[in-house]
Amino acid sequence: MTRLATTALVGLLVLTTAVPALAQRRGKAGDLNDTQRDLRETKKRLGEERAKAAEARQREASVLAELEAIDRRLTEKRKQVAALDGRIQKVQSEIVRLKVDISRLETRRTGQEDVLGRRLRALYKLREEGGVLPLLFSGDDPLTRATRLRHLTTLATVDARLIREYRVVSEGLGERQATLEVRQGELAALRAEAEAGRAEADREGAKRLVVLARVKNERTYHDRMVGELSEAAKRLEAFVRELQERQRALEEKQRRLAKVPPPARNRVAPPDVAVPRSGFAALRGRLLWPVAGKVVGEYGAQIHPRFGTKTFRNGIDIDVAQGTNIVAVYAGRVLYTGWFRGYGNLIIVDHGGSYYTLYAHAAEVKVKEGDDIVQGQTIGTVGDTGSLQGPRLYFEVRYEGKPQDPEQWLQPRG
Repeated sequence: MTRLATTALVGLLVLTTAVPALAQRRGKAGDLNDTQRDLRETKKRLGEERAKAAEARQREASVLAELEAIDRRLTEKRKQVAALDGRIQKVQSEIVRLKVDISRLETRRTGQEDVLGRRLRALYKLREEGGVLPLLFSGDDPLTRATRLRHLTTLATVDARLIREYRVVSEGLGERQATLEVRQGELAALRAEAEAGRAEADREGAKRLVVLARVKNERTYHDRMVGELSEAAKRLEAFVRELQERQRALEEKQRRLAKVPPPARNRVAPPDVAVPRSGFAALRGRLLWPVAGKVVGEYGAQIHPRFGTKTFRNGIDIDVAQGTNIVAVYAGRVLYTGWFRGYGNLIIVDHGGSYYTLYAHAAEVKVKEGDDIVQGQTIGTVGDTGSLQGPRLYFEVRYEGKPQDPEQWLQPRG
């Protein structure tokens, strides 16, 4: 075999062995890419499933959080509808005023048309009799002619004024009629928007009822709610103590700046121990009621009639119609207003001497933090924010951050 033939044979053998190896490597690379792509897709799906599971656990973990989200949306929607109703009333009042103005101007224009009609008939009759000149120049007496001229001039001036007044009245009437048409269209749009808002509020209210029905009828939801309410009560107690410490720190700073010696601090006392009898403390059993209603949830230990769970209520629930005014039981300073989970819209008033009152489930808050208020002043309205039982007021009295039985502080009911 020649050297050339040998070289060709070797080259052919190399080629026949290299092609399958290259194809095999390419096949393995393709399989690896497919595997990596499948792995990425699997990880993506796993991440999505984990996110969905976490979201589901979060929804299940807090009934109060779910209620709070619904309550916030419902409260905001009610505010929007109330604002729309206010605008509707304003537009309706303007429409009534416009209609009165239109009726008055129409009556006035009708009278002007009668007067102008009589003047036109008189002028037409005068024209048929030859016009103004024969009347003006008839007779030889210059005095009579001058009198007739003044009379005709006066009539022309009156006619011109009547025409101007008629034009002004007609223009004013046209403007008011155009404005009335615009306001009626605005009223229709506002009513439609308000109805849509009420429908959204109704849907949120229906969601709320579903959650409350679960709490009422399903043991799992009930137990979860009991635990969350207990935690909410602890958070509220810690929050009141925090506010108290902030207030003391602020007062101490103000005293230092004013170089005033600090007052004697009262010892922390449990509810049944006598406390200094001055200011708020002196009115034990004589405080105003925050609302006039029936106490449907008393202070103290509670046992659920169906599930037998034991809880402790730090205040009282007063059943009263939504929108009823809430009044301050005693003078003081508003320490806090805002949303607190488990209590809805909450108002905390500092009465001095480490005494505080708390008003929860408010629909509307009519005071702001730092306001000095007097006894009997309206501080909000009754609502159902954060409530599990519908519209009512939850009311607490606290001394040194500890709850006391509110009914022992309020005036006896007759």
